[in-house]
Amino acid sequence: MKNPLFVISLVLLFCFTFACQNKAEKAELEKFRAQAKLEEQNKEIVKSFFDGLNKGSVEIMDELYTPEYSWYYSSTTPKPMTRKETIEFFAAFLKAFPDANWTINGLFPAGDRVIAWLTVRGTHKGEFLGIQATGNQVEFNGFDMFRIKDGKIVEEREETDMLGLYQQLGMELKPKAVKK
Repeated sequence: MKNPLFVISLVLLFCFTFACQNKAEKAELEKFRAQAKLEEQNKEIVKSFFDGLNKGSVEIMDELYTPEYSWYYSSTTPKPMTRKETIEFFAAFLKAFPDANWTINGLFPAGDRVIAWLTVRGTHKGEFLGIQATGNQVEFNGFDMFRIKDGKIVEEREETDMLGLYQQLGMELKPKAVKK
């Protein structure tokens, strides 16, 4: 009589343990699926941003930026630009390069962030950062890291080949004269 009771107890214990593991695995799987869905939605937000720019308009920024948005633009700027300053910068960029096109070479989501590897092409037809129109066609690469919260872009950090862009616009890099 002890053996069947012992066996039944072991079977029940095994079933209970397996059921608990299965619930934990399902919860972990649901968490993973929710994260993957969020990351896919964030990638779509970034794609929408560049689609808007490729249409030559900064209105997409009004739609996708939060009021507290900040842009850390390359290593060349010591402090982040505000939402307003960023929109003004892109409006000036699109005026200087009216045919500008951002090609997404890759999008890499990680949590609330998406890294975009980009190639930008355009023709310099207007003044840009004090450089008069050259008519030169330019192509340069960069990486942008977007932080997204509640479906809006909160922060962007960018590293772009600005030296390459400046050289394509006819600028030269010269060492300073050595003081004697």
